[in-house]
Amino acid sequence: MARVRNSRSLSDENGAVPKDPPLVSVIIPARNEARNVGRCVRSVLTTTYPNIEVIVVNDHSEDTTGDIARAIAAEDARVRVIENETLPEGWFGKQWACSNGARNAHGEILLFADADTSHSPDLLTRSVNAITRRKADLLSIAGRQELGTFWERIIQPQVFGIMATRYGGTESVTNSPRVTDKIANGQCLFVTRESYEAAGGHGLVRQHVADDLMMAQKFFARGNKVVLEEGLEQLSTRMYTSFGELVEGWGKNVFAGGRDSVPMGRLGRFFYPLLLPATPLSGLLPPMALLASLAFQLPAPLVAWAWISTVATLIWWSFTYRSIGESPLYAFLFPLGSGALFYIFARAVWRGQRVTWKGRAYTSA
Repeated sequence: MARVRNSRSLSDENGAVPKDPPLVSVIIPARNEARNVGRCVRSVLTTTYPNIEVIVVNDHSEDTTGDIARAIAAEDARVRVIENETLPEGWFGKQWACSNGARNAHGEILLFADADTSHSPDLLTRSVNAITRRKADLLSIAGRQELGTFWERIIQPQVFGIMATRYGGTESVTNSPRVTDKIANGQCLFVTRESYEAAGGHGLVRQHVADDLMMAQKFFARGNKVVLEEGLEQLSTRMYTSFGELVEGWGKNVFAGGRDSVPMGRLGRFFYPLLLPATPLSGLLPPMALLASLAFQLPAPLVAWAWISTVATLIWWSFTYRSIGESPLYAFLFPLGSGALFYIFARAVWRGQRVTWKGRAYTSA
């Protein structure tokens, strides 16, 4: 699709350290991230950018997250670990941790980075140059998704395929004049301190499950410049590692958060509970019709439609899996992915605004 190809890569930005580089505060909220936090922090510390501080916000972790972060801080003076304050009513945990991290930061530019990310040495340098060149108040980097297990390879491409269809490429997002077309990747989100504080910081999105999307939309609505760039060589993320994590993770975002990106205002939000599960169902119906045709006499036009749709979808998924470095044979399992996604989406609609994540229960705005 032309809209998807309409993207700008961070690799095209200047990789040279700018003169008088401003201090960048890298803020990493971490709750029960013992599996990830060490890799994340150490990758940030490989940066070619000379002026950084790293703040790990240990959000009442029940594992060894804090111990791991403190051990790294003892080795590198650029790293500090702070303990998150008690979560107040009306706040989501991540937003509260980010807010406290920002309060303890000194940088002119703030980078909010998820603990499950890995950063290349040139990510910060190229991103700061991109902020300067594009006069961005908010810059978000869309990185590469790491796929480790069978279910990750089946479900993740389908989710991101739907997102690419909805939003297009990075320049489609950046240049759109519509608020509902704005999106950001909370895994790697840069803001200038001036614009962040003027907007009210993470208090602006304190009760939104899709805080990154809403941050982009609310910044844009205030007249700030919001930019999205692709950083497949600079950023990678392992979001979920099991079917259960995929169900819980995407389930908390796709309904409660997805409604905020629906066009047509109240009408779009009204029909969203029907449209959301209908999206994966549309990919599931053609192979289901072919399967039914083995047992029942179906109209010839219906069978022809099912064959054409199924073959076209197979070809499309073959190219998609090849483009992300995975075996094209996974394309033959697209009905399984569509079925799993239908379950995740239908479950999310049933739960509505109720969200559970990392042992906490919330109600999204």
